[in-house]
Amino acid sequence: MASEQEDPEATPSLPDYKPLPSSIHNLNDTVLISSHPSSIRRRRFIISIFLIFFVSFLIYIFWPSDPRIKIERVKISHVHVHRRPVPYIDMTMLVTLKVSNADVYSFDFTDLDVAIDYRGKTLGHVSSDGGHVTAMGSSYLEAETELDGVSVFPDVIHLIHDLAKGSVEFDTVTETNGKLGVLFFRFPLKAKVACGILVNTVNQTISRQSCRPV
Repeated sequence: MASEQEDPEATPSLPDYKPLPSSIHNLNDTVLISSHPSSIRRRRFIISIFLIFFVSFLIYIFWPSDPRIKIERVKISHVHVHRRPVPYIDMTMLVTLKVSNADVYSFDFTDLDVAIDYRGKTLGHVSSDGGHVTAMGSSYLEAETELDGVSVFPDVIHLIHDLAKGSVEFDTVTETNGKLGVLFFRFPLKAKVACGILVNTVNQTISRQSCRPV
């Protein structure tokens, strides 16, 4: 009977263990994850858009543009009307110009010429020497000319009338030549603008001005 009793110190029998299926890899093995082709194309598209935007921004910033020229003031003085032998006028015109440079480079202009027209006839030219405009800055300059013997008959009669009335409308064509400074290089640059201006000869101001590049 004693042989049939269980021995408390006997080692219990262990369950049978089966090896794992070979389809499950070792945890130490390297796991490779392949990117989906659509996600790669999406990243490439985003990078391409960014590069296009960045290059366009650089071109916009560094691409040279023409200087902006504006007539700030026209002062008419020393007006002398001659009636014989034919009507003609002697007068002095002082033109104040504003030259603006929107580029990140400096601008040096060698000469500046303003043609003054009245009713389609050229009265004369106002010229100025060169000057310097800093990057993204502006410069003011004055040019004076004496218009002697203006006798665009019969338009001179209208000019005398407009001067007496205190309001004269002129057409101007301003042209400048210069050089744009990019680092150690100099590039030629020209600007030409046509403006129609209405001058108040009483307070020597410009009542109206419309300009366009030509």
